Amino acid sequence: MALEQLLILIKPDGVKKSLTGNILTKLSEARMVIIGAKAVKVSAELAQKHYFQLKDKPFFAELSDYIQGKIYGEPWDRVLAFVYQGEDAIARMRKIAGATNPEEADPVSIRGAYGRITTKGVYENVVHCSSDVKEAEREIKLWFKPDELVKEIYPTKKVKEIKEDRVWA
Repeated sequence: MALEQLLILIKPDGVKKSLTGNILTKLSEARMVIIGAKAVKVSAELAQKHYFQLKDKPFFAELSDYIQGKIYGEPWDRVLAFVYQGEDAIARMRKIAGATNPEEADPVSIRGAYGRITTKGVYENVVHCSSDVKEAEREIKLWFKPDELVKEIYPTKKVKEIKEDRVWA
């Protein structure tokens, strides 16, 4: 068994339906370790980079709006992002999450229990899980900076940047 990391997002519909606790309880069944966690207001740029492999699909704009929470509005326009680590983490967590299509998901999985397909055809499947090791690395690096993780999982380098930063007053 290989030690793996993956990105898990609780999507805006999961946040809006107050499912965060239920989802985290279900994910805890896998006995993985959370090595990163944060709330993110998803920008259009982040949404498009996250779903870049689907950019040519007719539903890309709707998918981008969905992950940004545009269809739900304030205060549901955010996701909770987690990096989990454990033995065979991807396969184990994807099984707990269930099939992407909520109607095809095992009823005891997260998507089977809490997901739905709207009358407009949007898959409200409440969570995202990385699909494989390569995709997990791409997604983790997209959503998290190295210092936002409590464990170093990929090689890093120090760079000196001159930038304006917002700080607490």
